[in-house]
Amino acid sequence: MLTPRTNLARRITAALDASPSRIPVLLGGCGSGRTTVLRQLRDRIGRTSVQHIDVERTATTPERFLRAVTSVSPFPVTDGSTPPTGARPAFDATLAFFGRARTAASEPATFVLDEFLELRTFESFPGLRRVLYDCIDGLSASGNRFVLTSRYVARAMRLLRDRAARFEVIPMPPLGVEDTLDILGPITAAAGPAPAGQDEAHDADYLARTVNALADGRPAYVRAIADELATMREHGAPGSGDAISALAALLAPEGRLARQCGFCYELRLHRARGYGALKAILEILADEEGLTLTEISQRLQRTPGSTKDYLSWLEDVDLVVSKQKRYSFTDPLLRVWVRLHCRASAPSEDDLAREVHRYALPRLPKATEAPPPAPQAEPAFAMAGGPSSGIIEID
Repeated sequence: MLTPRTNLARRITAALDASPSRIPVLLGGCGSGRTTVLRQLRDRIGRTSVQHIDVERTATTPERFLRAVTSVSPFPVTDGSTPPTGARPAFDATLAFFGRARTAASEPATFVLDEFLELRTFESFPGLRRVLYDCIDGLSASGNRFVLTSRYVARAMRLLRDRAARFEVIPMPPLGVEDTLDILGPITAAAGPAPAGQDEAHDADYLARTVNALADGRPAYVRAIADELATMREHGAPGSGDAISALAALLAPEGRLARQCGFCYELRLHRARGYGALKAILEILADEEGLTLTEISQRLQRTPGSTKDYLSWLEDVDLVVSKQKRYSFTDPLLRVWVRLHCRASAPSEDDLAREVHRYALPRLPKATEAPPPAPQAEPAFAMAGGPSSGIIEID
């Protein structure tokens, strides 16, 4: 299990308990810990008072989605009418269920819609061209409580930009060094020595800071490196406390992070347009980051206009980010994966060692470097004095 993020769970609970209740929207990429937080939330509220719905797995047709939601709901389904036929009536019935459902004690129900943007699957059905906006409007008007999540930050922010102030956007924070230290647990006791002059406590802290930096604070990456370090320790492998060696093993062709990065890479590209050209741009940025639109279009051998469209589609699924008109990967470890695996043949051990060291060395903490302070969330904007978009953001 990932380290419980108690403060985050409390923040979500406070939003739900507000009067009127707000709708927390948890946004974070692959492996950011959203699902773990939702499980903790479900246990905190009580399983009979909350229904978790994996929209990504159940959004097939509106009729089947309605059946999937109501057939396993902990909330009594009092409407004994014949199930509606047709896409629009079925979706309207789902929204009506979300709005009127009550617990066995006749209290407001809580629904967790995990990956709620996947409802856009229904856009191809008659009458559902604006299904996401209809969903947001329906949830806003309900007296029940909702928690939404998505891995697509840019799309979610665009959808909610002009919606009611009932939504509270909560970006998933990266893990701090203390969280990483908790995940590493007993591994730190057998960690390899830190630079000269450090005692055992500093050894453990140095390893945690190293793992946190290599993982970019992403919970899934931290957990993978921690598990690999534990495996190396159990088998007495050379360098059993070496986080860089662990990362190299994880990025090998059959490694855990190689598979995870590959899944994230394909998932996001298949949600975007221009599949082949987008892969080419990612390969260009894997070779050199911080390129401008003009520089990318020259390497791609396409016009600046078409290249700008391709880049906007990559930003739409959070694969790249633009800072001061220069583009780079959102996930730095995914860039390493592209350099290693988007090629004609599998990487050799020398390739792995070279690329992992190239990635890791600039990120290693200095021997005398103090641990960075734990991430602190900015206070939520007051309902009356929030931003003009109506969205409450917590960093």
